[in-house]
Amino acid sequence: MSLTLTSIQAACSAQASYESPLGTMLLARTPKGLAGAWFMRQKDHPGALNAPDRPDDPLLRRTVEHFTRYFENGHEIFDGPLDLLGTTFQRAVWNALLEIAPGRTCSYGDIARRVGLPQAVRAVGAAVGKNPLSVIVPCHRVIGSKGALTGYAGGLQRKTALLALEQKARPADSARPGLFEHAA
Repeated sequence: MSLTLTSIQAACSAQASYESPLGTMLLARTPKGLAGAWFMRQKDHPGALNAPDRPDDPLLRRTVEHFTRYFENGHEIFDGPLDLLGTTFQRAVWNALLEIAPGRTCSYGDIARRVGLPQAVRAVGAAVGKNPLSVIVPCHRVIGSKGALTGYAGGLQRKTALLALEQKARPADSARPGLFEHAA
């Protein structure tokens, strides 16, 4: 088990499941914030968590409401507290992912440059793959340098569906100045 998953296993205080249009998701929180949102059977799924099942937990309920709106309109941005459990480098990559607007994409090289390590494209790819907050930390918006849809821990069919949902619903003003300006 990776450092990220071990940290999440040890820190979780509550969990719940959500039936998304793309399959069941496991949601997990710590006392500090949302720490996990995984599709079942995705790569690096933590498995059974040693935390109580609490669908009534306010943050987990808020997360379910967020996902419900997201899957209805494709451009909801989660505004609840996050607890990104990972290495310093992983957290830097995940924070860069949070800057990619719905309906936009960027490459692994773009993220590497954003975190100040342009030569670390493979390390960025590994960090993107370990993202414990599917959809909320939008790793599905990262594509290959030539526009190819490359790996996604939740599966390429889900990545394609998420990008299509966001592109269809993308507001005209969704570009954030200076950040990842090319459209999906």
